[in-house]
Amino acid sequence: MRWSPGEAATAAGAEQGSRLAAELGLLPAMGRALWARGVRDAEAAHRFLEPRLEELPDPFGLKGIDAAVARVQRALETREAVCVYGDYDVDGVTSTALLVSVLRKLAACAPGGGAPARIDYYVPNRLIEGYGLNLAAMKRLATRGTRLVVSADCGVTAVAEIDGAAQLGLDVVVIDHHTSAQTAEALPRAVAILNPHQPGCAFPGRELAAVGVAFHLLLALRRRLREAGWFVGRQEPNLREQLDLVALGTIADVVPLTGPNRVLVHFGLRELARSARPGVLALKSVAQMAGEVSCSDVGFKLGPRLNAAGRLADASVGVRLLLSEDLAEARGLAEQLDRANAERQELQARIADEAVHKAAELGDRRALVVSSAGWHVGVVGIVASRLVERFHRPALVLCEDEGGTSKGSGRSIEGFHLYDALASCAAHLTRFGGHRHAAGVTLRTSAVAQLAEALERVARERLAPDQLEPRLRIDSTVRADEIDLGLAAQLRRLAPFGAGNPEPVFACEEMEALEVRTLPDRRAGGPGHLKLRLAAPAAPGWSPRVSDAPAGAPLDAIAFGMGGSPIARGARVRAAFQIGLDSYFGADRVQLKLKDVTT
Repeated sequence: MRWSPGEAATAAGAEQGSRLAAELGLLPAMGRALWARGVRDAEAAHRFLEPRLEELPDPFGLKGIDAAVARVQRALETREAVCVYGDYDVDGVTSTALLVSVLRKLAACAPGGGAPARIDYYVPNRLIEGYGLNLAAMKRLATRGTRLVVSADCGVTAVAEIDGAAQLGLDVVVIDHHTSAQTAEALPRAVAILNPHQPGCAFPGRELAAVGVAFHLLLALRRRLREAGWFVGRQEPNLREQLDLVALGTIADVVPLTGPNRVLVHFGLRELARSARPGVLALKSVAQMAGEVSCSDVGFKLGPRLNAAGRLADASVGVRLLLSEDLAEARGLAEQLDRANAERQELQARIADEAVHKAAELGDRRALVVSSAGWHVGVVGIVASRLVERFHRPALVLCEDEGGTSKGSGRSIEGFHLYDALASCAAHLTRFGGHRHAAGVTLRTSAVAQLAEALERVARERLAPDQLEPRLRIDSTVRADEIDLGLAAQLRRLAPFGAGNPEPVFACEEMEALEVRTLPDRRAGGPGHLKLRLAAPAAPGWSPRVSDAPAGAPLDAIAFGMGGSPIARGARVRAAFQIGLDSYFGADRVQLKLKDVTT
């Protein structure tokens, strides 16, 4: 693995970072970690370390927001039937639940008499209807009296479907965040489109997930209704309490946790930790979670269970769970998702093994395209991620159906814009959408080989050989005697960690392995985990050292999946690691999470 030192790992960058730390009253290594993130002055550091909701951009900066707010307000005032049309992934599920929950509260505040506007939702069946708006569903919605459809995490490419909806008497407001058409004329003719990526939108929160865009619509709508006097003598909806849903969708969709996303997730994780929402409580219970909630908890425990809804016959189970006001009902729905997730894990493991085998047989390729008739579309995105991790190449994983159509998902590596690459291969695709890092595709099975060759040509044009080697980004170097509980505690202030804001990785050029052992891996056949105790090298004459040697407290370190590495007790090692806190019998201690270690 190639180490890729950032600017803060240079002598000049380290000096600047340490100077910033002194100005802020922080430890030098913390300042270098901030510098590595592009935080270069005290004011920017305060904004980064102390996010505030007031820092969210003005929602009225979104192109289309005035038209969207006006149409939704009219629907609530005139008691129209409104349907939120969502997607079956976590971003779509949370966007749908957020909009339905808040719009129902706002509908109850509408002036005048009579029953409030009816707010329904619709989530397409992944296996039958596929992703996004479809005309058959629009016809059913129109038949049951719907007059306004608000899409959630879809719609920006649904030109024909939205034209068809207009002929049915349906207005559509699009909420999406996927890459849009390059010209305004090529966009769907909706009442309004809210998508920071659409042409002519100068909104600063370009990397919002759909649930973040939906939240900004609700901020704007609430402001307009407040100005119109809707909340005089009534309880105004508290949107801060809805940030648990925003955090779930934002983290699970792997958008960069910078700018507005950082603010939303910072406060959203707090709401997840203390949430009284029955659906969240039930979801945390089946995931065996309590106390603080981290991005890792969402990514590996909560998100996959919500995502499992897309594999069920009723893809709306996740929305029902998040909207439920009954603990017993929520528990039953959460258990249903938990069972579906367990089945998904088994299926995913089998398909991932088959996909790895197929990818390995492709030989020298810069882009991987694998397909099979026996794979399940509900897990191919995760399997594509596994291929990227294993081979460090962009990957598409496709499922072939009996009708001659293949559907699948792709994931990419740094430096390769997947959506743009697929746009160059559009002649072989029936449908595609996504963004820089991830995409979904539909094509004729007979065109899979042509797509693979076309994508390979694009990859060879746009990816240099060194981009295909796994790189470990090093934020900064650090001395062993700088690592202590104080530094570990300060580094936690850089969270939430995720895409765009990874947990900092430090390098120490010389450490001594005081103890070396291998811990067994619970998974059969795994290499086990390397467990070390490391410290600054001893003075001459102290080799090998023992754990009570007088040159600094030794540090516990673990390297997952690296059991059996040829490192002997007393060896001098070069290590790259993250600095974490581990609780042991109620006491905190530093634990290094090794990313790479060499002798």
